[in-house]
Amino acid sequence: MVSRETSFEEARVPEPEIVSREGAETPPPVVGAFGTGEPARVRTAAELEADLRDFDDQSTPLARAIEAELRVRQRLSYNDPLPRPARTRVMVVANQKGGVGKTTTTVNLAAALAMHGLRVLVVDLDPQGNASTALGVEHHRGVASSYDVLVDGATIEEVVQQHPDIESLYVVPATIDLAGAEIELVSVVARESRLRKALAAYNRIGDGEENRLDYVFIDCPPSLGLLTLNALVAGVEMLIPIQAEYYALEGLGQLVETIEMVKAHLNHELTISTILVTMYDARTNLAAGVAEEVRSHFRDQVLHTTIPRSVRVSEAPSYGQTVMTYDPGSPGALSYLEAARELAVRGTWA
Repeated sequence: MVSRETSFEEARVPEPEIVSREGAETPPPVVGAFGTGEPARVRTAAELEADLRDFDDQSTPLARAIEAELRVRQRLSYNDPLPRPARTRVMVVANQKGGVGKTTTTVNLAAALAMHGLRVLVVDLDPQGNASTALGVEHHRGVASSYDVLVDGATIEEVVQQHPDIESLYVVPATIDLAGAEIELVSVVARESRLRKALAAYNRIGDGEENRLDYVFIDCPPSLGLLTLNALVAGVEMLIPIQAEYYALEGLGQLVETIEMVKAHLNHELTISTILVTMYDARTNLAAGVAEEVRSHFRDQVLHTTIPRSVRVSEAPSYGQTVMTYDPGSPGALSYLEAARELAVRGTWA
């Protein structure tokens, strides 16, 4: 113990003297390290693959997370273009449970696909307009929007906007007017088919045309009302984001029942093609357990890619951007890019 009379300087343990050994070899500088004056070298895919063969640690959640990110970065090191589907894939992104990353998934998958040269349309059916905000398009009151399509019978051509930065990404925005659309649609004939008719009349949807869209993502509100019903009737595939939390599957049964009813009576083509686990925290066994339970229920529909919790993903919409343009190198952006690649490569689940 240090006595009261002893100063801290006197009590400090002296640092060991560093003595160099004669004949000891100086370790070579790291390639591209700061201060070496050498340019950083881009590693080849073969080198990355060799590293991954040596790295196979499943002992802890953190080790699994590191391995997963290494594998994502390896796959993304190949700059292969994403394949175009044979015809336009119309995907409904829905989950009546709020806060599962539904809108975030919609805009980031759309941006990732469009940034790889595919033509993508996002239809915002959520009165909050969060997808429109994240995609940087105008959606204040008075702007032509999905409300005009559903209530007034406007065409997609009349309301669609192009993304300000991504040339092949298009948006049908949502305005606050959409909040009253369900009441206004009650007395309309075939009210559940308004969006399907509008999309069918849009000459960029289908197969064979050079200028056709490759993907249409319909972002739904967190409810099962007329707006979501219009999306379910218009879509062909369901993409359901599921949060890696304890209550992840709560309410999912009701959504599946609704989908089956729509499929039986209004849209025979509708199928659950894709499940994406979001807000995944690889440091916890809970997240791994939830993901395993989801895969046990839906099997092949579940993407192998999971979306981690990410501050960058949450920040991006406040700047009117997706994380794909806000911070392309962040773990969240890389994960959405990998999910988009997986979605495109595997095609429609059957």
